[in-house]
Amino acid sequence: MTDPVFFRLATAITLTEIAALTGAVLPADADGSLTIEAVSPLDSASPGDLVFLDNPRYVGDLESTRARACLVAAKYAAKVPSGCIALVTPQPYRACALVTAKLFPEAMRPGSTFGGRGISPGAFVHPEARLEPGVTVDPGAVIGPGAEIGAGTVIGANVVIGPQVRIGRQGAVGPNASIVHALIGDRVIIHAGVRIGQDGFGFAMGPQGHLKVPQIGRVIVQNDVEIGANTTIDRGANRDTVVGEGTKIDNLVQIGHNVVIGRHCVIVAQVGISGSTTLGDFAVLGGQVGVVGHVHIGTGAQIAGSSSIAENVPAGARWGGTPAKPIRQWFRELTVLSNLAKPKGGAVDPPAEPRD
Repeated sequence: MTDPVFFRLATAITLTEIAALTGAVLPADADGSLTIEAVSPLDSASPGDLVFLDNPRYVGDLESTRARACLVAAKYAAKVPSGCIALVTPQPYRACALVTAKLFPEAMRPGSTFGGRGISPGAFVHPEARLEPGVTVDPGAVIGPGAEIGAGTVIGANVVIGPQVRIGRQGAVGPNASIVHALIGDRVIIHAGVRIGQDGFGFAMGPQGHLKVPQIGRVIVQNDVEIGANTTIDRGANRDTVVGEGTKIDNLVQIGHNVVIGRHCVIVAQVGISGSTTLGDFAVLGGQVGVVGHVHIGTGAQIAGSSSIAENVPAGARWGGTPAKPIRQWFRELTVLSNLAKPKGGAVDPPAEPRD
């Protein structure tokens, strides 16, 4: 079996160029013309590779790395071994991301799975759809009447774009995604299997049965949003579901109807947000957080993973637990429960007898 290269090197980059790109400080006696062609982990780097240190638990790996250069904070620069050049920066991880994007730009967003450009003969584009020059449409994609797609956007295989949908420029829609009743901004990345604009879950319940409530709103996704694989975003019931610019949504997230998410929020995998909830700018929801409907999570608030939100969260707060509460209070409660559960006098219960 051959060993394929999924992400091709676009260009090598010199240490001087890395310093200019990231703002890192290159030692005065370093040879800035040395080039980097790969980014690797500390413990498996080869001579010629770039590494970074962002977590102090890996200082031991730094001290033995064989890399050519390391992006590192000033307080750890002395740990960089001889033969490896320290590029000092206050944000090593961010700097490494900038360098990796320069080396491997294809990894920045989904591309054509068919390796083509333009509209594939196997795509189905309605004659009333309007595609700007430079749009790529892979085989099996269906684009409905009145849909508009901006220049530079890639539509993956078997994607469905509904009637009148708007998608901006320089975006990407991964294979098997579907987008209906939605307006999508520029530079939006939508990964494989995402569902945007389907019915919200709305029923008028009663003894005669559950009457379906028509969902007549839209989904608005602003510029520079990224939406992970198999995430679903329901359209609004009577107003729009909104995802603010720069927000990053992980895989397998459920966003209900009428939800309004602010700018530059982070929503981690398996979060569920019930209808008519609002999130302020820069809010962060850890993995598997559940949010009931009609609550507000304030600007800059952070919610610990696996927590459940049942009431409004103030701006800038850090909450956790089920139900969630201020994180210091939650930690105190956990400590008290742990102490209560300890055996009195240090005695330990014997293990249970095994059953046949």
